[in-house]
This record gives sequence, C-alpha cells and structure tokens, in this order.
Amino acid sequence: MTERPEIASLPRPDTAEGKPRHVGVEIELGGLPETRVAELARDAFGGEIERGEEKGLVLTGSRLGDMEIYLDSALLGHADTRFQEGLHEMARTVVPVEIVTGPILPDRIADLDTFLDTLHAAGASGTSGGITAGYGVHFNPEVVSTRLDDVLPVLKAFAFAEDALRQEMGIDLSRRVLPFVDPYPRRLLDGLARAPIPDMAALIDLYLDRAPSRNHGLDMLCFFAHVDRDRVGAKMDLASVSARPTFHYRLPDCRIGDPNWSLALEWNRWVAIERLSEDHGFLAEIERAWQAHRDALTTVRGDWTKLTSERVGRFA
Repeated sequence: MTERPEIASLPRPDTAEGKPRHVGVEIELGGLPETRVAELARDAFGGEIERGEEKGLVLTGSRLGDMEIYLDSALLGHADTRFQEGLHEMARTVVPVEIVTGPILPDRIADLDTFLDTLHAAGASGTSGGITAGYGVHFNPEVVSTRLDDVLPVLKAFAFAEDALRQEMGIDLSRRVLPFVDPYPRRLLDGLARAPIPDMAALIDLYLDRAPSRNHGLDMLCFFAHVDRDRVGAKMDLASVSARPTFHYRLPDCRIGDPNWSLALEWNRWVAIERLSEDHGFLAEIERAWQAHRDALTTVRGDWTKLTSERVGRFA
C-alpha cells in the first residue's frame, strides 16, 4: 500500500475564540450491512452500539466520540417488521451505508483511514464497486468565525480554483450513471469577482440568487442557514438543510481499497484551499484573471481550468 500523507494542519487551526477547530466526516460505502459496520467500528474505537432515534445505529462513547451508522435514505427508518427488513435488504444494493462522525480534531482523520482498511478487508466497497456506486466523502470543517472576512476568502479560493481541483482529483464521469455535483455557475464567480459584498447578508443573497442548490462541491447553505435561517428559508426548503457553523465540502469519491487514495489526501486538498484563501495577493490576481477570462469572447471553461491549474499548482 502506498504510504499515506501526513495530516496537514489548517493555516488557522483555532477559531476566533481560541479553541481548536474540529471537522465532521461523512463516509459512504457499500458491500456491508450497517450492523456489521457498527460492530467493526466498536471493535476499532470502543463504545456501545445503540439504536438511533429515527434510523440506523449510533456508536456512543467511542474514542472518536459518537458515530452514526445508517442506510443513507430518507425513506428508510428502522426495520421493525419482516417487510421493512426486506426493503432494507433491497436498498443495500443501491443505497450506501453512511458513517457520520461528530466533530473530531483533524489529526484523527488518520484513525478513520485505518478503519477504512479494516472495512475493506471485511468486504466494504467504494466508488469502484460499480457504475451505480456514487459513494462520496464529506468534510465539515468548522469555520474560524461567522464573520464575512473569515468566510468569503475561503469561498472565493474554492470557487476560482474548483476547476483545477476537479481536474487533479481525476473524476471519471464517463463510467458514472449518477452524476457528480455541479461546478459553481459562472454567474456566481462573476458576482464574487465583480459585485461589492459589504456584509454577510449580501453574500447570502448573492449565493441564493446564483447558486441556490446543495448540489455543489462546496455547499454553503448549511453555514448560511446557521447565520440567517430566515433569509435562507425564504428561498430554499430547509427540510434538507442542517444548519451548522461549518463549510460542507463534498468529495466525488470514496475510493476504499485504492492504494493511491486516502481521507488524508482529500483533507490535505481542503487545507490547500484554505491556504490559498490566506494569500490575499493570489485572490486579487485570480479575480482579475477571471474578469479577463469572462471579457474575452473566445475563451471556454477549459481555458480557465488550464490557467488555474498553472497558477494554483497541486492541492496536496
């Protein structure tokens, strides 16, 4: 197995209050029932397996805190009857099992990588399990603060570097039945580069006007709902939005069993985005480059991907 990279440190590892920033991790996988995943998690991290309030299982008191483990479908609650058990069994062929951690320190991501090795050895599969295996990984890094100056640069860094990031990830869309999330619309990047954004309300309004969807690699709606639930609720159905003071970074693949892939690798790519956000000279330069790209009549999105790949470099 290829040696995994060390867990990179965030450029700003503490919140504005001086507390260590945490990250929640969501992992989707197939090949194993949720009961077996929960048992393996208990063996790896300790704790007790309990029935979840609405669905699935919860590992409580583990060394990584509480972990939820369930079939990832809003239509599936607890299997209390033989008929419901049958529905769960059929669902397992197309619906992933999801592991959701509570907030953990970033260096504990290495423990999750080791756990994924255990799951793979027990028969778990990731995206490579088939063309319908649209499994992914989500990171929920805690924000430094809810202030505009601590959030907008990160959003800009991701938005302008997203095409280069997707290229580096090597997303194989040709073999997918289920599409990956949409890139940010160009209109949003136009607004981030050109429109005055004086405060958080203006940023939320811009996002809701030009990218009103959770189907993006960096889903900001969870954070925006935490800051101003009423403003988001006026434009979006909040039933599927879990308000929280985090970025919601959605990765295209969960490549369990791939020796060249790891949670550490993907986390380090997020850290690279945050490092770009700290480089105000880079942000100003890339905004000017975007405006020039949009003003040129003959450019296509591939030109922007090439330009940003050259300027950003690698994400790990």
